[in-house]
Amino acid sequence: MKIDIIGDIHGCYQEMAELTAKLGYRWDNGIPIHPENRILGFVGDLTDRGPQSLKVIELVWQLVMQRKLACYTPGNHCNKLYRYFLGNKVQISHGLETTVAEYKALNKDEQQSIRRKFIELYENAPLYLVLDQQRLIIAHAGIRQDFIGRTDAKVKTFVLYGDITGEKHPDGSPVRRDWAIHYHGKACIVYGHTPVKEPRIINNTYNIDTGAVFGGKLTALRYPEMEIFSVPSTMPYVEEKFKHFV
Repeated sequence: MKIDIIGDIHGCYQEMAELTAKLGYRWDNGIPIHPENRILGFVGDLTDRGPQSLKVIELVWQLVMQRKLACYTPGNHCNKLYRYFLGNKVQISHGLETTVAEYKALNKDEQQSIRRKFIELYENAPLYLVLDQQRLIIAHAGIRQDFIGRTDAKVKTFVLYGDITGEKHPDGSPVRRDWAIHYHGKACIVYGHTPVKEPRIINNTYNIDTGAVFGGKLTALRYPEMEIFSVPSTMPYVEEKFKHFV
């Protein structure tokens, strides 16, 4: 299996276009297609905070649902947008407000179209992807070895939000345990969710969320070659959003 896995995009469509081009994908027909039949993988959090969330949805829906040229598994922001589109009461904050503003600027037909596409994309996505005969796992915030194969509520919380303790930092963000330092499984786990300045590689786990929406960069992991590709972000740099591991 030859797959290029892209970290949290958060509406940074321009960076995604640049990164796929850098990876050798051609945009001749308006979507990235690789001449050597590689496919793309998405770790979730397609939307929110960045400038072109709906354009990212449209593209990923086309790649995954129509062309079968990509794999996608949702993140916590995807889950929240899904609940918003279902009409559930959610707080329009923490970045969702940018996606909702884009959505409300559309006419009714366009709104129905993007809503239908995202719901279809989300409802057809697994909680996490198990690929290449269980040698590769893509999970938004990661996954513990003993959770692989399970999809119960406890696992869903972990995959979407990380190993949260229930406590909060002063800024309101959740306190998370560093699950990756305890991982010793055979499968390579590729994830995002926690922005880091450089890809964090530890114990066969790869955090490739390099904070594109916070002015860092958008990163991809080329599998099975295990090569890292990045492009710089066009967004303003926000130092405090990046996690520093001891």
